Amino acid sequence: MVSIIISLILATIRQAAPILITAIGGMFSEVCGVVNIGLEGMMLIGAFSSAVVSYYTGSWVLGILAGAISGGLIALVHAIISIKYRGNQTVSGVAINLFASGFTIFMLRVLFEQASNSPSATRIPLLFDFSLLIYIIYGLAIWSGYFLYKTVTGLRMRAVGEYPLAADTVGISVAKVRYFGVVMSGVFAGLGGTYLAIGALSQFSKEMSAGRGFIALAALVLESGNQKVFYLLVYYLDLQMQLKLLFNNM
Repeated sequence: MVSIIISLILATIRQAAPILITAIGGMFSEVCGVVNIGLEGMMLIGAFSSAVVSYYTGSWVLGILAGAISGGLIALVHAIISIKYRGNQTVSGVAINLFASGFTIFMLRVLFEQASNSPSATRIPLLFDFSLLIYIIYGLAIWSGYFLYKTVTGLRMRAVGEYPLAADTVGISVAKVRYFGVVMSGVFAGLGGTYLAIGALSQFSKEMSAGRGFIALAALVLESGNQKVFYLLVYYLDLQMQLKLLFNNM
């Protein structure tokens, strides 16, 4: 019984990491006043890019960079549609999710002549039985709390999200701050996808994000501005996934 509980805790720590970093990314966007429903698609693009770059270059470092950058680029598209052209944020996010699903399967066929998964790529090494990326993710989680609530830039981001007109009056560029927040949400979601592809595994599989972006979004919707509640929700939702897997395997 004790071994089962320990295994469950360790599995939760590992599997909560991509949801946590993606949810934090969503927080960066939301705090600026832009809803990012495309987190799932950004995770998927990040996972695909990291696996492909890691496979062709043999470098997991370049794989991590590719995953983060590709997620940021997709988020930039969402930012342009939502901020510059004032498009519907929900429609834009849904479109990104649909695009990511189809694009990754199409590129699997183009690059590897199969639609299910990529060949084995260079995996991120382990440290004390945990992927190195997990330490980076939890480090970013700690940093993000400080950044959003203890720095001038974080204060400006929250001001833009809560009172954009007042922020503009005192000389803060609302558009620039929102671009930054949305792009950062994509970078973090891309890192979440990277962990799935070359952190937890060593290849990309179609639809491997498996709804984790939506779980991250659910945590954002339910947290109500309380950061402690936010972290607890992420772990609670991930724990439900781990319990389901555990009971299915019993």
